[in-house]
Amino acid sequence: MGSITKWFVAIPAALIATLFLFFVMIRLIAGDWVPQEKNRSAKFEINPTVEDIKVLKRETKIDKVTKVVTPPPPPQIEVQTAAQPTEPIAQLTGAIPEFEPPKIERESFKIAVSDRDAQPLVRIPPVTPPRFLEGDNSGHCRVQFDVSPEGSPFNVVATSCTNRVLERSTIKSVQKWRFNPKIVDGRPVSMKGVVNKVTYRLLDERGKILPEPR
Repeated sequence: MGSITKWFVAIPAALIATLFLFFVMIRLIAGDWVPQEKNRSAKFEINPTVEDIKVLKRETKIDKVTKVVTPPPPPQIEVQTAAQPTEPIAQLTGAIPEFEPPKIERESFKIAVSDRDAQPLVRIPPVTPPRFLEGDNSGHCRVQFDVSPEGSPFNVVATSCTNRVLERSTIKSVQKWRFNPKIVDGRPVSMKGVVNKVTYRLLDERGKILPEPR
C-alpha cells in the first residue's frame, strides 16, 4: 500500500518538472537574435619597402709612414790577384838505391828469454763449505803443489788447515788455477814445491771479519 502511494506522488512531480523545463527552453529560443556586422575593411601591402640595414664599418687609423734612410753600401775590398809563376816545374828522376839484406845464420841466431819462476794467471776462489759457515771463526789452509810446463797445478796437497772441513774445497780450487810456467834457458819446465795460502773469512752481524782460531 505504501509503494503505490509513492508512485502516485512521484509521477505528478516528474511531469511538473518536465513541463517547467520545456517552457523555459521555448522562452530562450523565442528571444530576438541580432547578427553582428562583419568588419569588411582589411589592410595589406604589396611589395613593402624594406629599410636598409646599416652595416657597421670598423674604423682603422693608419699611422703616418716615416721615411727610412737606406745606409750606403759597404766599401769594396780590393782583391789582389797572384801572379802566375814564370819558372817551369822541374821534374827529377832518380834510381832506387841497391840494398842488400843482412844474412842471418839460423844456427847462431837465438832469441834469449830470461829465466823465471811460475807466475799465477788465474786464481778461482774456493766454495766455502756450509759446515764452516756455521762456525764463529775465520780460517785458512796452506797448500803445496807442482806446476806443469803447460801452467796447470798437480800433486796438490793441503799441508795444514785451521779446520779439516776446508781441505777438500781448497784442493779443488787450487787444481783449477792457471800459471805462466817456469822458464829455464828459454824453455818452459815444471816447477815443484809451490806453496800458497788460501784464507776463508767470516763476517759477524755488524760486517766485521771474525778472527781466526789461535
